[in-house]
Amino acid sequence: MPRKKAEKPEVVEEKSEETMDRTPDGREEAVLSDSDINHTEGTEGENSGEEISQTDMENSDNQGMASAGTKGQEADSEKESQSDTEEAQEMSEAGVGEEIPQTGSEDLEDKVYSPEDALDLHESSGNQSQSDTESAQTMNTADATAKSVKNYEIQNQSDTEGQNQTAQGPGEGKRRRRARKNTGSVRLASAQVLAIDGHLVAETEAEKARNDLLDLMESQKTGRILTGTIQGVERQESNQSRSLAVIYHGEFKIIIPAEEAVEAPDDFRGRLPEDVLHDMLNKRLGAEVDYIVKGIDPQSGIAAASRLDAMRARRKEYYLGTDRDGNYRIYSDLCAEARVVSVIRAGIFVDLFGLEVYIPLRELSYQRWMDAAMYFQSGQRILVKVLSVDRSDRSNIRVTASVKQAGENPYEKALRRYSVGNRYVGAVSMVDTNGVFVALDGGIDCLCSYPKRGRPPRGSRVTVQILGINNDSNRIWGAITHIAAPR
Repeated sequence: MPRKKAEKPEVVEEKSEETMDRTPDGREEAVLSDSDINHTEGTEGENSGEEISQTDMENSDNQGMASAGTKGQEADSEKESQSDTEEAQEMSEAGVGEEIPQTGSEDLEDKVYSPEDALDLHESSGNQSQSDTESAQTMNTADATAKSVKNYEIQNQSDTEGQNQTAQGPGEGKRRRRARKNTGSVRLASAQVLAIDGHLVAETEAEKARNDLLDLMESQKTGRILTGTIQGVERQESNQSRSLAVIYHGEFKIIIPAEEAVEAPDDFRGRLPEDVLHDMLNKRLGAEVDYIVKGIDPQSGIAAASRLDAMRARRKEYYLGTDRDGNYRIYSDLCAEARVVSVIRAGIFVDLFGLEVYIPLRELSYQRWMDAAMYFQSGQRILVKVLSVDRSDRSNIRVTASVKQAGENPYEKALRRYSVGNRYVGAVSMVDTNGVFVALDGGIDCLCSYPKRGRPPRGSRVTVQILGINNDSNRIWGAITHIAAPR
């Protein structure tokens, strides 16, 4: 395409000077002020000879600067090729199986950089966009000017490249490629989270705290029943007569007043009600209980709850609710899972779907036990058999249950192991006015009379001779023939 002829050399020279005015570091080697331009235009015809000589001198200077810029480009290309060779060696040493990050045409906004690398890349991209803008302006000026104005274009191009080298510094291109490589590794590490069951269950601490708060808020708004373990019993500093049960839900502390944690007995037996409730709470330490949140203070991490409200909701659902056929969900002869909430010597208290049921010692085992605390503890889950349910008073439902009847009677099988007249080894399980009960293998007790040498202590090893077996009443009796010496 033929070049356009310059009609006004003065305007062309002014545009070139504006382009030269954008060189970095505020250099003013070839920049003319407005007063100098006006003086030159006014005296153009008079000093034509001086202008020609001055133009020749500037052309020679521009050629020298262009050659210097060409050398700078060659040196920069050598550095780039050397950095590319080093990068290829690093990639080959990385080994098989590593994903090579793409550094060619990736978008900087799609990557995740560290704060330092992101700042360097932002500055480099800014310098690159500035150099592209200057190059575009220089090319437009060259298309509109004559042949002699090309020297200004070469000068401007060499200055722009020098500016980019100054802004990036030595090894900037290699640092940018390494930043992109590190960025790919970061994204790869965040994506390579392998879940055990195909669904990621592990959570960060922030996610756990957020989910805990959402659980409490849902319980407060919708009445959702939460479950926790009583970890402690405290008294209020302002009112020492009031006791509080403490449960922890994640980082939140759940407090339940004593009057909202246990049902007060009908008879306090001459004691103060607050003391009785405090003792009842202490006996329920370690118990697993249900509760409904009543208030939350996220800043202090404390929430107030009620256990009795949760128990009422459970009773309404399981004792008064029915299935599709219209039958109650809990009925006689049903085996159900219960939670031990308190243990005393004579028996245990279990939470059976919102109702605390007392099970005496005789219904805990077919053997003769002296202390239920030796076999049960708070927080334990056991199987019980519902013996009876009284719904005559819907506000005061009564239930009886048994632990031993939830399982098989061991006497039906164990009695077949023994025969009358033979001797067997056992341990003394209980001593009362009826005699000495010896626990034999299979979970049965043999009732023996007092030996002549004295009553053996509980837990001592003895030898028993079987004297009779009654399969109908599941009874076995005998006599102690030998008592092992204590170790």
